[in-house]
Parts: sequence; structure tokens; C-alpha cells
Amino acid sequence: MKRIGVYVTFAVIVLMAGAAGWLYFADYLDRGKPVIKLNQDIIAIGRQKEIGMTLTDAASGLASLKVEIIQDNQSHILFQETFPSRTYKQKAIQLIINTDELKLKNGPAILNITALDCSLFKNEAILAAQVKIDTAPPQIAVLNPINYINQGGTGFITYRSSKPSTLTGVYVDNRFSQGYTILINNKPTSVAYFALPMDASNAKTRISIFARDEAGNENRVPMPYNIKPKKFRSDKVNLGDSFLQQKMPEFQALTSLLQGKTYAEVFGYVNTTLRDENTKTIQNICGNSINKKLWEGAFLRMSNAKPTAMFGDQRTYLMKGASYGNAVHQGVDLASTAHAPIEAANHGIVVFAGPLGIYGNAVIIDHGLGVSSLYGHLSSIEVTVGKNVKKQERIGVSGLTGLAGGDHLHFSILAGGQFVNPQEWWDPHWIEDNVMKKMAM
Repeated sequence: MKRIGVYVTFAVIVLMAGAAGWLYFADYLDRGKPVIKLNQDIIAIGRQKEIGMTLTDAASGLASLKVEIIQDNQSHILFQETFPSRTYKQKAIQLIINTDELKLKNGPAILNITALDCSLFKNEAILAAQVKIDTAPPQIAVLNPINYINQGGTGFITYRSSKPSTLTGVYVDNRFSQGYTILINNKPTSVAYFALPMDASNAKTRISIFARDEAGNENRVPMPYNIKPKKFRSDKVNLGDSFLQQKMPEFQALTSLLQGKTYAEVFGYVNTTLRDENTKTIQNICGNSINKKLWEGAFLRMSNAKPTAMFGDQRTYLMKGASYGNAVHQGVDLASTAHAPIEAANHGIVVFAGPLGIYGNAVIIDHGLGVSSLYGHLSSIEVTVGKNVKKQERIGVSGLTGLAGGDHLHFSILAGGQFVNPQEWWDPHWIEDNVMKKMAM
């Protein structure tokens, strides 16, 4: 009997050890808490705010979770879920908080997130984020009451907001140009450069200043302006066989879509699809500008060079006397001697250096606060991306790469990621009246 008791005791121990092992290896004895991660820092919540979060328990799995916002000791449940099994290791949640529906008032609140796992210990994780309910939109004070802007030219405005902005800038109808906040006279001041379309008019064009605060509240106020008309030239360009035979194989080699196409068909693709793609690429590059003014004084114009095409020229391409497409010239073409040195028009940072479709070998320089310059058709490039360049520093050599019929420089200025008339930026009087005097206010 004594020996039987020993066997029973041993069996019980083995069973208990097996059960403990099973519990351990099945993660029922997990002591780790679930992990709660917000997709972004939440400081303030306006009338409506979208938030995202991810909750994870890689061991025993999630058992339940709850998201609530607490104000004045009153809880408002935003989300709550219980999981029927241990298979839910991760849960991603997107919520929209509507403060009006929840009847929250402006002031402090707590965003509380609770997650419980499936362990026998019921490990609980709590993330309590202090937030501010703020439903008041930012107030915008325009500092420049008089603004004359040329069709196709650059607009510039300075203004102040009653709150720090997470996004600010100028809308010209539905086209947005980002603004930047800097110190002017030791006061935080927003500035924005933007492009005015060539067909803009006082009667139909609407320009407004936009600001969004950290709570997501937005405001848009009209900007005072007077649009000055400007005449743009029309031009006809004959596409001869020699030009097509010389230039189209260069583009045909870029994409398999053009293999087997006639040179006329290749030009049609280059002048439409490729041109549009190049414009989007340039806009994306120039849309990320440094939050600092790098340029000084008037921009340099290529020396000893004759203009062969102007900004805004409305070109009609002719093939054997018939119309074969249109384009608007987005810069000034300047021709000097073949392989002439090309210099930076002003101080800045090289943000692009390489092949760029119709512009051939090109360099783009960021001059800060949304102002950029582009140099196209270069035969060679002598700078690299990230290089700080000084005004008049050599960046390359002119050429006829891309859609160029002869050796020249295509020079463009962009404001807020959009092409504008470079002639304004060559004029020290225009810069003084339309930029520097405004920044001194």
C-alpha cells in the first residue's frame, strides 16, 4: 500500500508538472502586458479628430479593449470590444472623435485606452493621454493690405495666426501653396509664395489664406489683391524631319511603350504624357522646401545670353503644315555659345541633379520658403544633390539634351511648386517692392 501511495503521488506530480508546462507553453502564464501604440501624438482635439492606434499581445493574445475619453470625471466610450478566442494577437483601430456629439467642452480631457490579455493573470495595459479639447479655429491677421500680382507671376504674403499651425498656406482657387512660419521682428510670422495662373483675373480668381491648428480646426480668409494683366506671346514651331530623327530616338529608348512607334507618335507622347509626368515630378521635388530664406538679392540671369523663348509662350507645333499639339513654355530659354558655363542664380541647396525627361540633364535648387530654380538641357552637371551652392557658383554646362533643338539653357523659377515668370526674379525693384518691404512689416 505504501508503494501504491508513492506511485499515486508521483503520478499527481507528473500531471501537475505537465499541466503547468502546458499552461506555460500555451502562454496562459504570460506576465507581459499588452502593448498600446498610438499612430501619432495627440495633443489637441477639435470638433472632429481622426485617431489611429494598434494594440498587440503576441503571447496570450488580446481578451478585451476599451477606448474612452474622460472629462470632468465623466467617461465617454469611443470603442469597446471583447474577443471570443485567444487568436487575436493584434488589433488596429481607427476612430473619429466628434466633440459636438459627445458634448465635450473646451478644456483638458484624458484619452484613456485599456487592453486586457488572455493570460490567467489578466495582464492589463492602460495608456492615459492628456489632451486638450479646442474647437476654436485659428484667427488669421493679414499683414499686407495691398498686393499687386502679375498674371503668370509670383504672389507673396505675410500673415500671423492666433495659434501655431500644423499646415498653412495660400489657395489660388483650388490650388494650394504651402506657407512657412519664420521670425520677423522677433514675432512668429507665416509667409507664402504662390503662383498666379496666366489666365487669372480679378473677376474670376479667388485667393485665400489658410491655417489649420494642432486640434484640426481650420480657417480660410480672403487675401486682398489686385491682378495686373500681362500679354503672352503665341508661337508656331515647325517639327522638321531632321529634328524628329535627331531627338525622338533619345525618348524612344526611355520606355518600351514607344518601341515600334513612328517619330511623330513618339513626339505626341513626349509632348503630352511625358511632359505632364515631368511637371508632377518637379512639383513634388519643389514642394518640400527648407523652412529658411536662403537667397539674397535679385536672381542672376545667364550672362551674355540672348532669350530665344519667353515664359508663357503658347506654342503650336506644326508637322508638315498641320497642327500637331500645343504647349505652354514654363521658363525662359537663353542661348549663348555652345557649352557655356551655367551658374546658380542664387544661394540654395541642390535638390535634384540628373536626367529629367523633356528638360534633359537638369539641376533644381531650393532657395527656401517655397522658391526654387530649374536649369535644363545641360550637357553636363557639376553638382550633386545636397550640395550648398552660392550665387554665381558653376553648376554645369549648357547643351541640347532633352527636347531641345539647339544648345541653350532652359531657366525656370517655381513658387510654391508652380512655375512662375522668372523675369520678376531678375528685377531688384520687383523683389524690393513685392517681397522685402512686406517682410519688413
